[in-house]
Amino acid sequence: MDRNPSPPPPGRDKEEEEVAGGDCIGSTVYSKHWLFGVLSGLIQIVSPENTKSSSDDDEQQMELDEEMENEICRVWDMSMDEDVALFLQEFNAPDIFMGVLAKSKCPRLREICVGILGNMACFQEICVSISSDKNLGQVLLHCLYDSDPPTLLETSRLLLTCLSQAEVASVWVERIREHPAIYDSICFIMSSSTNVDLLVKVGEVVDKLFDLDEKLMLEWVRNGATQPLDQPQEESEEQPVFRLVPCILEAAKQVRSENPEWLDVYMHILQLLTTVDDGIQAIVHCPDTGKDIWNLLFDLVCHEFCQSDDPPIILQEQKTVLASAFSVLSAIYASQTEQEYLKIEKVDLPLIDSLIRVLQNMEQCQKKPENSTESNTEETKKTDLTQDDFHLKILKDILCEFLSNIFQALTKETVAQGVKEGQLSKQKCSSAFQNLLPFYSPVENEGQNVGTGCKEEAGGEVLAQE
Repeated sequence: MDRNPSPPPPGRDKEEEEVAGGDCIGSTVYSKHWLFGVLSGLIQIVSPENTKSSSDDDEQQMELDEEMENEICRVWDMSMDEDVALFLQEFNAPDIFMGVLAKSKCPRLREICVGILGNMACFQEICVSISSDKNLGQVLLHCLYDSDPPTLLETSRLLLTCLSQAEVASVWVERIREHPAIYDSICFIMSSSTNVDLLVKVGEVVDKLFDLDEKLMLEWVRNGATQPLDQPQEESEEQPVFRLVPCILEAAKQVRSENPEWLDVYMHILQLLTTVDDGIQAIVHCPDTGKDIWNLLFDLVCHEFCQSDDPPIILQEQKTVLASAFSVLSAIYASQTEQEYLKIEKVDLPLIDSLIRVLQNMEQCQKKPENSTESNTEETKKTDLTQDDFHLKILKDILCEFLSNIFQALTKETVAQGVKEGQLSKQKCSSAFQNLLPFYSPVENEGQNVGTGCKEEAGGEVLAQE
């Protein structure tokens, strides 16, 4: 006789839940068992029996099985979770990834492994652990010599993450200093790559390195490319191939062709170079390079950023790139006034027009709403200054110093031409002098009185012809 099946033993569902819960990684729903399986598969890929293959198998080694790729990509996504990242660290996954990077010829697999390490390094405890592993550090830096752009991108992202951690930044700076060939690789990427994402990320690494260590910046500025490893330096009569500044210029041009808004990092690198004498000389020493950099920045500030048909608020988005660009232009202008491309009649009037336009937009951005009763309080003013106004103040200081230098070199003929062509007007000069006035005092030294006198002379010409 048929009967209904017996109910499950009591507590079975609870037991299954406990078992399932024990398989979860931290507070996530990710399975430890599944992750073990994926990592075991990686170990098999780089096991000695699989790596000892004939040249006929090289092409196969360059490919990644679709199922394995999907699984390891899932781990890549999962590694953004701190619980998963910590579990990977506990399971010694970085050692597994190091083995893959040292032995695998598959670009996609190498990219994913570096990408996972990059995600893990976002968490301070793991970043310190990764950075303290000397062997892993060597393998990761060697990835900068890779020819695969995605792998280079992930390697650069990982390095930037580590350089941004104060506790380990000096470790990576010193390692990079100990590998001069990294200079060659970075120069090659900046001068030849068309991958803008890669160029921006490499630029961020260089910018961070120079910001952290002026000594390293000076070494890279002064040194050309290192000689080939298999060719002693004394036996080589050839001049080094790479130079830093031209490579930065090429990267900036490529980035600009895609999106000028991404130029911020390369403008800041050039600005950092102008903070040391050797850096300025590296920019202006070669006439062609100096001219190309000047023309690029001149075109950006006069025809690209903060134009007359842009709303004044655009300045908030462009203030940092404008500050860097104008700072570099000012440094070149002050150090190489005899160069043909810096002839006064060619550059002064367009630059004055651009400088004053930015100052006028700045005044609009800093205006307080008329109906705001709180804007006049001292506390509100201090809060504003510590936020957006801080960056605007830096920009204003750069603009005023540059504008003052240009005004001191103006001739009456140039002023008359500016009035005729519309670059100078009573309103523009009034705005310029109002911004410059706080930088000067009636009792300042003789050199500054000269500057004030030039301003008054230039302004008097404009007002007279108005």
